[in-house]
Amino acid sequence: MATALKVKAFDLGKQASSADVIYDAMRDAIIRGEIEEGEPLRQDTIAQMFNVSRIPVREAMQRLEAQGLVVSERYKGVVVASLSYDQITEIFQFRALVEPTVIEMAVPLMSDESLETAQQFCDAFAAETDPIRWGDLNRDFHNSLYRDSDKAFFLSMIDKTNDLVERYVRLVLYLTQGMRYAVQEHQAILDACKARKPKLAADLTRNHIDTASKTLVSYLREHHK
Repeated sequence: MATALKVKAFDLGKQASSADVIYDAMRDAIIRGEIEEGEPLRQDTIAQMFNVSRIPVREAMQRLEAQGLVVSERYKGVVVASLSYDQITEIFQFRALVEPTVIEMAVPLMSDESLETAQQFCDAFAAETDPIRWGDLNRDFHNSLYRDSDKAFFLSMIDKTNDLVERYVRLVLYLTQGMRYAVQEHQAILDACKARKPKLAADLTRNHIDTASKTLVSYLREHHK
């Protein structure tokens, strides 16, 4: 018997942009880790969940595949993508190149409002007890520091790469001491931004990403042999 998908479904029978809603719901469930890697995504089942034909479901699956979140496998159909240790390391290497550059460009342009918003996300992340919310608040915090760079392409690529690894990051934040370290590192990055020290903010961001990468790969190697 097929396992019920943990996806927030809507009745889209009378709504437009069905493919967009399905894509958003499936993407959210995947990056939250609510659908396990390798799990098949049956188009007919998803169509029934959302009360639509298979056409918008197929479109949503194509978009998810383009994002690297699902893959098509022979005999299985569309399944949630998994990442190798080397792929995870490469993604974090990319992040360690791009994100420090973006925050270094953003710091001189940051408004007081952006810094205040970042502090609110930083405080909310530190106080949050629900692991499901950690990933969202973590991204909100970093995005609030990057957005004033006004580098739309860089920001879109950061979002895409974070989508690929977020379910793994959430796992490690929950099962290791990563959460405690992340809180301290977030505040240090933010303090550098407030002090208008772009180079320091970039260096701290790079170290933050490198630490997360090493912790994640070490944990996965130890527990997923």
